[in-house]
Amino acid sequence: MLPEKKQILVVDDEANLRRVLSAQLGRDGYEVHTAEDGEEGLAFLKEHHIDLVITDLRMPKVDGMDLLRAALRDDPSRPVVLLTAHGTVDNAVEALKTGAFDYITKPFDQNEVRVVVKKALRTRDLASADATRDVSAAPPRGGSDRFGIIGESPPIQELYAILERVADTPTTVLISGESGTGKELVARALHENSGRRDRPFIKVNCAAIPKDLMESELFGYERGAFTGAVASKPGRFELASGGTLFLDEIGEIPTEMQVKLLRVLQESEFERVGGIKTIHVDVRLVAATNRDLKREIAAGTFREDLFYRLNVVPIALPALRDRRSDIPHLCAHFVAKFNARLKKSIEGIEPEALERLASHAWPGNIRELENVVERALLFADGARIRLDDLPEEIRSGATSAPGASLPLAAAAVDTSAAPSTPDGLKEQVKAAMSKLERDLIERALKQTHGNVTHAARLLKISRKGLQLKMKELNLRERDAE
Repeated sequence: MLPEKKQILVVDDEANLRRVLSAQLGRDGYEVHTAEDGEEGLAFLKEHHIDLVITDLRMPKVDGMDLLRAALRDDPSRPVVLLTAHGTVDNAVEALKTGAFDYITKPFDQNEVRVVVKKALRTRDLASADATRDVSAAPPRGGSDRFGIIGESPPIQELYAILERVADTPTTVLISGESGTGKELVARALHENSGRRDRPFIKVNCAAIPKDLMESELFGYERGAFTGAVASKPGRFELASGGTLFLDEIGEIPTEMQVKLLRVLQESEFERVGGIKTIHVDVRLVAATNRDLKREIAAGTFREDLFYRLNVVPIALPALRDRRSDIPHLCAHFVAKFNARLKKSIEGIEPEALERLASHAWPGNIRELENVVERALLFADGARIRLDDLPEEIRSGATSAPGASLPLAAAAVDTSAAPSTPDGLKEQVKAAMSKLERDLIERALKQTHGNVTHAARLLKISRKGLQLKMKELNLRERDAE
């Protein structure tokens, strides 16, 4: 079977430009759709799946900025590329701060378009799904979704404590964790809960940028710096000045670029490619990686001095299999989310189905769980998601995590009289999980004669995490050390 073509929407009031771009992108293997103004483009987006939007900035009726905002509201992970004339470059830079992926200055050559389109689509493919990405819509404190992060397990309680301390500071943070654990969500939480929240949050996926374009992407370039540089262009550091720059997949940065990145972190200054003027910026840097950077240092592919400059405050995100008690909370969140998006009215998840979800290994972590819940909700015929609605590998239990406790999952979902609303389900799940956590902690303390350190080791959580959970559950600490 041939791979499905990427869908691109070109919006411009110049018919000749639409024809030129359609012909070029069609030759490159994309499925191209066109609209003659922003109003027509908005209508098309509402009815069709589009992977990338290329739009003129100035158009009648609905302009490119309005189209950009609407496209991002509908799908924050969908890249939007602006077409702009020389006189409107300042507007294009403002669009980048609003969330546009990139801009192309008219007149442009075919290779420039090809590079930007390829990079944008690769970024979309690599980007995390937008599950739990809307931090601004989530309550900032309390409940099981502080900072927009879903969960109440000890590792997540530890994460909350770190965010409380470092969010409203200029300190550099390095987030590590497997793919799908929510690294971008944490980066956005750091930004949204800081004094920089009203300034730009600029994301760069280092894995999506070709090595020969990395420098110009981060630091910008001057006109004539290389073939195709028909105008000066600011880099991501300039665009993020006053705000936060999130360098995702930092381990992918080429070694020759690491020296220049180190200088920016130390001096807060740099020069554009082809330029001689030193540019000063005020940027809070947050980096993320799913690689073991210490192993990369030993292999000679990552600089040790850069690692220590980035690793001022390390945040290690747990895999979903290590925060299994959060799965019911996440499932309730996703059910509510997809009910709204897919116009469904699923009331919750049957205990047997949730038990299997809780025991699955989840190699794709939260992103995989979100996809499974969306698929199950989409095809569910009854009022609740049943075991038969889940993928076969989860139904069969073939991919259960080693040591996963099925009774643990069952205890969390003893809901034969489950409420018919997502909020009611959340409250019932919360009460059940609190009882379960108390029972497990009391059992571990009894087995270790009240030694908190040994009990934490038995429960496979940190001592601090166990202490936080004991305080929350009003359990008295009796450390025998």
